[in-house]
Parts: sequence; structure tokens; C-alpha cells
Amino acid sequence: MSIVLDLLQTIPTWHLVGLFVAGMLAFIISIISGGGGAILLIPVTSWMLGATAAAPVINLATFVSNGSRMYLFWHDIDWSLTKYYVPSALVGAWLAALIFSRLEAGWIQLLIGVFLVSTIFQYKFGKVSKTFDMPKVGFIPLGFVIAFMSTLVGGLGPILNPFYMNSGLEKENLIATKTANSFFVGIIQIASYAFFGLLTAKLWVYGLVLGLGAVIGNIIGKRFLAGMSISQFRIMLLILMVISGLIMIIRNINVIF
Repeated sequence: MSIVLDLLQTIPTWHLVGLFVAGMLAFIISIISGGGGAILLIPVTSWMLGATAAAPVINLATFVSNGSRMYLFWHDIDWSLTKYYVPSALVGAWLAALIFSRLEAGWIQLLIGVFLVSTIFQYKFGKVSKTFDMPKVGFIPLGFVIAFMSTLVGGLGPILNPFYMNSGLEKENLIATKTANSFFVGIIQIASYAFFGLLTAKLWVYGLVLGLGAVIGNIIGKRFLAGMSISQFRIMLLILMVISGLIMIIRNINVIF
């Protein structure tokens, strides 16, 4: 206990308060717009803690958040899709943690940002519900790729939304299934970060505080979600994807020059 107290004394109080509030607000938005809380946190955590700390801290917070979100949406999970996504995603997460410090993630975020911004045109500004047919078996390679990239950059939730939408999921089902998939991948992500020495004691504190704020955000966000129609949810989904994409493009445009 004394070790924990000594550690807390080395952390500025405004860091803890700021991370808690940021986690709560980001995950309220995440619930009502189908994800993206982690991406919204990347600029905040990078500014407060440094770019290299962002991915481990955000993924730890997301893991904590997903535990509470699975409880809230348990009956809406499509387990038949999860069994395709999770196994390959676990491999991708472990491999990404292995090479975390050796790979430039700027190009990844820039390309994903462009893809996310393009979704508003793909879905004709929310007027269509599907742009292609997504078979469940397609989630096997998708799980590997997304888990690999999210382990490197700290959060790519919105990029999965078009694939879930095109598989036929909407609203609570989309959020619940996406959360379950992320939760199981998070186990490997956190274990891998710890195994390769990427999660220091201080980063554990930051991640848990951020995650606690996210848990509160999940509870509040679910109340807002219940009052939304499917069309309203789809529009919010598209808005969040475009905003997340723009954030990624702006933050990583320097890799071109």
C-alpha cells in the first residue's frame, strides 16, 4: 500500500482528474455513436503522457471499459460473429505488441483516417444502411488486421463499424458484439504489453483511472442510446467516423512531408 501511495504522490492530481473526465466524456460519445472513444483519447493522452504511452494506457482503459460494457449489453452480443473474429485477432494483438517499438504507426493512422472520412460518401450521408455484403468468415482476416493495428496505435474502433453494419448489425447489437470482440483481444493486448515491459507502474495507474472514467461514461451513454432511433444512431455513427478520421489525418499528415 505504501508503494502505491508513494507512486500516486509522483503523479500530478490534474493528470488523474483530467484522464477521468476525458475517459467519461469520450465513452459517452462512444456509446451513442458506435465506438471511437479510444481514438478521441489519443490526442489527450499523447499530450499529457507522451505519444509512446498513449497506446498502452488507452488499451488498458478500453479493456476496463469493455468489461462494464459487456455486462450492460450482454444479451445483445452476436456470439456467432465473435467466434470468427477473436481467434485471429488474438494472434494479431500479440504480434503487434512484439514489434510495438519498432514500427512507424503514423502511416497506418493516416490511411485509416482517409478511409473513415470516405464512409460518409459510401453510406450516402446516412441514407443507406449497407454498402457491401460482409460474410461472417470475413471477420477472420479482419480480426487479425484490426487487432494488429489497434495494438500499435491505441484504438481503431470506428474502422470496424462499416464491417459490422454491412454484416447486418445495428445499434445495441453492433455495440455489444464489437465490445465482446474487443474485450477478448484486450486480454492479449494487456498481457503482451506487460510481458514486453511496455506497461510501467505509473502507466497502470493512468490506464485504470482513464478506464474508471470510461465505465461511468458507458453507464450514462447507454441511457442516451435507448432513446435513439436506428437512423439517428447511423448518422451519429457516420459523424463519429468522419471526426475520428479527420483527427487521424491532421495528427499524422506530417508523415507525408
